Amino acid sequence: MGLNMRKPIGLLLAATTIAAFFVIVGAPSAAGAQTILDEWDTVKAPPPPTDKIKPVTLDPKKTALISMDFNSKNCTADKRVRCFNVLPRVQKLMAEARAKGMLVVHTLTSSMQPEDLVKAVGPAPGEQVLRGRGDKFSGNDLEKTLKDKGIDTVLLVGTSANSAVLYTALGAVQRGFKPIVPIDTMPAETAYQEQFSVWQIANGSQLNDNATLTRSDLVKFGG
Repeated sequence: MGLNMRKPIGLLLAATTIAAFFVIVGAPSAAGAQTILDEWDTVKAPPPPTDKIKPVTLDPKKTALISMDFNSKNCTADKRVRCFNVLPRVQKLMAEARAKGMLVVHTLTSSMQPEDLVKAVGPAPGEQVLRGRGDKFSGNDLEKTLKDKGIDTVLLVGTSANSAVLYTALGAVQRGFKPIVPIDTMPAETAYQEQFSVWQIANGSQLNDNATLTRSDLVKFGG
């Protein structure tokens, strides 16, 4: 009978040991099993990266302005006011860039036509218009065009912040270009999308060391 009792006693001891472990260490908690969706309303935005907003002076011979996806069908005061409100700043930057002989390139989304571009920030005669999704270096010869001209810096303006601007900034870095991103010329559908994009450019891998955040009034043109 003593021999028959060993197995139940062993099981009892094992169960007791496991129970003691959970008492000491703690059983898996509901908090530990949460996803970010469960924590969504408790997440606090980080402080704004004001220390990353830098004045820049651009060399017109080595810089291209890339204006992305300003669509006259929706970049209006009644449909996308955040987009509409940046147009004067983009127009001013574009005029200053052209006055210095800087290369200006325009892009379209896959659903846009060249005539859809907002006229105030649309192409001047001879300026290139490219089509692409997200990273505007993808699926065209933009990289070759810029490198053939000795350009190593791109001034990025456009919409949306969380798509074309963010992806093209990363695409530029990965291709050896230095992206300059004015935070007041990158509208999105919502303020949160702009906030996230600015934070990611300021802090994201590859971007934080290679991209420069600025404001349109802090951009100067040399030469």
